[in-house]
Amino acid sequence: MKLRCAVLDDYQGVALSSADWSPLADRVDVRVLREHLTDPDALVAAVEDCEILVVMRERTPLDAELLGRLPRLRLVVTSGMRNASIDLTAAAALGITVCGTASSSEPPAELTWALILGLARQVRAESQALREGGPWQSTVGADLSGRTLGLVGLGKIGGRVARVGLAFGMEVAAWSPNLTAERAAEHGVAYVPDKRELLERADVVSLHMVLSERTRELIGEPELRAMRPSAYLVNTSRAGLVDGEALLRALREGWIAGAGLDVFATEPLPADDPLRTLPNVLALPHLGYVTRGNYDRYFGQAVEDIEAYLAGTPVRTLG
Repeated sequence: MKLRCAVLDDYQGVALSSADWSPLADRVDVRVLREHLTDPDALVAAVEDCEILVVMRERTPLDAELLGRLPRLRLVVTSGMRNASIDLTAAAALGITVCGTASSSEPPAELTWALILGLARQVRAESQALREGGPWQSTVGADLSGRTLGLVGLGKIGGRVARVGLAFGMEVAAWSPNLTAERAAEHGVAYVPDKRELLERADVVSLHMVLSERTRELIGEPELRAMRPSAYLVNTSRAGLVDGEALLRALREGWIAGAGLDVFATEPLPADDPLRTLPNVLALPHLGYVTRGNYDRYFGQAVEDIEAYLAGTPVRTLG
């Protein structure tokens, strides 16, 4: 009898065309769920017959309670090698193997610049006015050359963002809890030892930190108030890095000029969320990693992970 595999949250319907699944055809029945199931009961009903789940990033959390309701489950494959929404301890206790895939840092770095440029040049407002027959040129863009880009985090993605900032002629500075002056110098970036100082100096603040208990709400009301009223905040990392209520107040009351957001506390973003309509927000539906190259990588290596598991030699295991 074939094993059953469900691919969750394939929003664009491209999972099966992004890889060659034929090596599994005689051993695994693969089905795709395009609709995001937020109700745990509905999710269990949809996949309780499956031995294998393929999940995309953190779209569907797999906590201990949910995993315990899936007694047939033996393998979870996640895109990327880090997924904070999977309870790895519970999975191990239940005998569930969790594997990951490679993930490129270029796409989120590129999207960060899409948001920065979109904010600085008022792309949303000007594009909408042009489409709707509104005024021709109604805004004045902000210069980037000569201004300061403040990076909270200087890892793989932050380092790529820094290089583009330098190419634009920006002064680039960075802070993180573990950053050193030597590491910053390797990127040609100014090291700022104090977070508040970085926020006070920067015209654009871009977040590139891993979410953990240590970094949760790293940017709260004091930090947002420390920023310049003309400054922009860009977050393509994780929503939990920012105090959401404080950010709404900052945007509504003009503590900062605006925000570019690709990550949200609840995804998909509820239809009535104010972030959808605030005029000084440029928001995207978590597209940072969503590129053809990354999808080919994710699903191609998901097939490899399943093949290796079936051969008794799982690869790229997490936990």
